[in-house]
Amino acid sequence: MEKQSESASCTGLLGEKEQPKIKGERHRGKHKLSVCSKICFAIGGAPYQITGCALGFFLQMYLLDVVQMTPFNASIILFTGRVWDAITDPLVGFFVSRSSWTPLGRLMPWIILSTPFAVICYFLIWLVPDISSGQLVWYLTFYCLFQTLVTCFHVPYSALTMFISKEQSDRDSATGYRMTVEVLGTVLGTAIQGQIVGNADTCVPNSLQASSVNTSVASVEESIVSEDSGSLTNTRVAYMIAAGVICGIYILCAVVLSLGVREERESCELLSEQSVSFWQGLKLVMSHRPYIKLIAGFLFTSLAFMLLEGNFALFLKYTLQRRNDYQNILLVIMISATLTVPFWQWFLTRFGKKTAVYIGISSVIPFMIVAGLVQINVIVTYIVAVAAGLSVAAAFLLPWSMLPDVIDDFILNNPESPGHEAIFFSFYVFFTKFASGVSLGISTLSLDYAGYQALSCSQPKDVNVTLRLLVCAAPIVLILIGLLLFKLYPIDEEKRKENRKALQLIRENDRDSDSDSVELASNL
Repeated sequence: MEKQSESASCTGLLGEKEQPKIKGERHRGKHKLSVCSKICFAIGGAPYQITGCALGFFLQMYLLDVVQMTPFNASIILFTGRVWDAITDPLVGFFVSRSSWTPLGRLMPWIILSTPFAVICYFLIWLVPDISSGQLVWYLTFYCLFQTLVTCFHVPYSALTMFISKEQSDRDSATGYRMTVEVLGTVLGTAIQGQIVGNADTCVPNSLQASSVNTSVASVEESIVSEDSGSLTNTRVAYMIAAGVICGIYILCAVVLSLGVREERESCELLSEQSVSFWQGLKLVMSHRPYIKLIAGFLFTSLAFMLLEGNFALFLKYTLQRRNDYQNILLVIMISATLTVPFWQWFLTRFGKKTAVYIGISSVIPFMIVAGLVQINVIVTYIVAVAAGLSVAAAFLLPWSMLPDVIDDFILNNPESPGHEAIFFSFYVFFTKFASGVSLGISTLSLDYAGYQALSCSQPKDVNVTLRLLVCAAPIVLILIGLLLFKLYPIDEEKRKENRKALQLIRENDRDSDSDSVELASNL
C-alpha cells in the first residue's frame, strides 16, 4: 500500500504531458558517478574524524596539564560537551530535514556555512586565554559551539549520500570510499596532534613540584623554564600549531567536497510524506526488541572503548612512564585499527557478525590484563597497542554493519511504517555520545579524588592505580557485560539470511508492480 501511495504521489508531481516520459527516463536517467566525485565526497568525511580523534585522545590531558584546570572543572567541560553533542544530532537532523532547496542544494549550504565558524571554535578550544578566571566558561562555550557546528557539517554530509546519485550501486561505492577516508582520518588526527604536541611536552620534576605547592602558576612556569628547555609556553604554542594544521585540513576538505560533489534534487520518492509522525516512529523503533538489545550491548562496549580512548594517553605517560613516545603508541593503535578493518570485513562475512563481535571485541582483554598487572617494557607496550587497534577496528565497524540487519527486521515486522531508518542511526549515535560524556566525566572526577597533579613528571600511587582501573579493569568488566547482552541479540546469520530473502522478494514484487503501473500510464 505504501509503494502504491508513493507512486500516486510521484504521478501527482508530474504534469499529464510529462507522464509518458517516465518509461524512457527509467533507462536514460541512469548515469555512473565518477571516481573523482566519489573521492571528493569521501574527503568530506575526514574533518569529523580528524577533529574527533584529536579531541578524544588529547583534550583531557590538555585541560589538566596545559590549561592547569582542576579535574572537577575539566570533567564538567568533557561531560557537558559530549552530552550536548549527543543532543544536537537529532536537533540538527530535524532542521536539516526541513531545509528548502537552494541553488547550492538543500544540504550543501549547511556544510559551507558551518565550516568557517567551526574552524574558529576549534582553534579557540586549543588556545589558553590570558584571563585569571572564567576559563571554565571559555572552554565550555567553545567546546559546545564546536560540537554544534561540526554536527551541522556532519549530519548533512551523512545525508548527502542519498543525493549524490539515484543509483544504489553508486551510493554503496561512494560509502566504501568514505569509510576508507574516515578511518585514515583517525590516523591523520592522531599523527598531527600527537607528533606536534609530543615533541613539546614538558613536566615539573617531583622535587620542584613539592617545593612549589604554595606558589602561583606564574612562579611554577618560571621554575619549569629554569629546569627544562621545554617550557609550558612552548607546549601551548605546539597545541595551537596542531590546531592550526587541523583547521587548514578541515577547510581544504570542505572546499573539495563543495566543489567536487553536485547534490541532485530529490527524486519524487523522497518527496512523499511518511505515513506516521516522528514521535510515532520513535515509539515503534524503541519498542523493537532486537534494536534495544543491540544498542544495549554496544552501549557497554562503546563505554569501555571510550574509557580507553580518554585515559590511555595519561596511562602511557604516567603509569607506564612512556612520556617520550606515548604519541607514537597512540599512532600505532590507529594504524593497527586502519589496517585490520578489511580483515574484520572479511571475517564477519565468512564467520558471521555475532562471532566477529565475540572474538573481535574480546581479543584485547588478555593484553589489557597484562598491562594492568605488570610493569611492561616498550616492546610489550607496542604489542598491546596493536591488539588494542585490532579491537578498536571491530568496535568501529560492527555497529554500522549490524544496524542495517535490525532495520531489515523492523521493516518486515512493520511493513506499514517505512521511512524510519534515520531514527535507528541517530539514536544509536545519541546513546554512544552520551556514554562517552559519562565515561569522560567519571574518569576525570576519579583522577581528581585520587589527587592528580598537573604538569608533574610522575603521579601519586593512587592516581596510577586509578588509571589502571580506568584503562584496564573497568573496560574489561564493561566488555564482558556487553558480550553477555549480545547473547540475547536474536538476529544470527540464519535469521539475517531469512530476512534478506524475504525483503528481496517484497522488492521484486514492488518493482514488478511499479513497472506495470508505469506501462499502463504510458499506454493511457
